[in-house]
Amino acid sequence: MSIFRYIKTPVGYLLAVQGNNGLEKLLFKSSKETVLHISDDSGSRATLLSRKNIPLCELIEDKSSKELSRVENEIKAYFNGDLKSFTFPIAPCGTQFQKRVWKALLDIPFGRSLSYKDIAKNIGNVNACRAVGGAVGKNPIPIVIPCHRVIGKDGSLTGFSSGLDIKKALLDLEGVPYNVHG
Repeated sequence: MSIFRYIKTPVGYLLAVQGNNGLEKLLFKSSKETVLHISDDSGSRATLLSRKNIPLCELIEDKSSKELSRVENEIKAYFNGDLKSFTFPIAPCGTQFQKRVWKALLDIPFGRSLSYKDIAKNIGNVNACRAVGGAVGKNPIPIVIPCHRVIGKDGSLTGFSSGLDIKKALLDLEGVPYNVHG
């Protein structure tokens, strides 16, 4: 069973989900997945639900986890401008293709951006721009796997699973230029 903790940030609360091998999910409140608190009176048990209210996994809130404390401290340091890359282990679940794309996203440095075509080229399939976009949109650990750093080839803001306002805030924090009007 995975553990979770809420982390307060300037862009809203994040839900951090930690498994045995590392951080599995980092969800914004506006995420497609939601948390339903259940089971006991303390509120320490929860179920992660899909957009269609399908149970995805059982969670236990853990306010004393050293792993989640490290995640929380690094996330807060990032938002304070004191951290440019994360050092805690991550364990995103996805297809082999998605994992290749997410690995390529990890190579985009703080303060820089790439286009979907750039990512497709970096994974060795220049014609996979749409598939890359799909994988970017399914990133389960935004901010840490920096999908917000992917913009249109003309500098335009493209979709973001948690909304363009949050994407703009993250890019502004990092000083990444973008074209608001596309």
